[in-house]
Amino acid sequence: MTVLLPMTRPDQRIGLLGGSFDPAHSGHVQITLEALKRFQLNQVWWLVSPGNPLKKIGPAPLSDRLAHARHLMQHPRVHVTGTEAAFHTRFTVDTLEALQTLVPMVQFCWLMGADNMATIHRWDRWPQIFHQMPVGVLARPGSRQSALHSPAARRFRDCRVPGRALMTYSAPAWSFVNVPMSPQSSTALRRAGAWNTLD
Repeated sequence: MTVLLPMTRPDQRIGLLGGSFDPAHSGHVQITLEALKRFQLNQVWWLVSPGNPLKKIGPAPLSDRLAHARHLMQHPRVHVTGTEAAFHTRFTVDTLEALQTLVPMVQFCWLMGADNMATIHRWDRWPQIFHQMPVGVLARPGSRQSALHSPAARRFRDCRVPGRALMTYSAPAWSFVNVPMSPQSSTALRRAGAWNTLD
């Protein structure tokens, strides 16, 4: 299997932000830039997924979502990838395992908005994600309390650590950080017909 990945150096700290990005928006950009600072990361990789197993209706074509995400997220330390499609993996846990196998010399962490922390217990083999790598959770509008009282937060309550120290801990370890929040969401943009107006 040949998979093209961004360039790395040994011992770099790399955050992985996965999702449909259907479409990507300023909220994704904002939490990405905050993650670079708050978790002291060298890079962030966006993992634009082929689809979401929890959603009945599929997203826009992957090529369109990748192109828009790359147009929107232009930063030298952030890379937009279609890694999951290249791996032919369906679930996050499998994608993360494949990345750790291919790039064992770097330190990965899983990044997600608080809205995902609130529902991650519905994901396939979700506890394994917390055991694979540190997890950085970033505030999202209306999701702070539901994230902090979620099944995942309760199960791993003894593994919560300060944000700036996240990457000094071995998994399981997770941090929740409050950041400036964008009200944008992919769902709202789709309902407003965003794909009809995006370049």
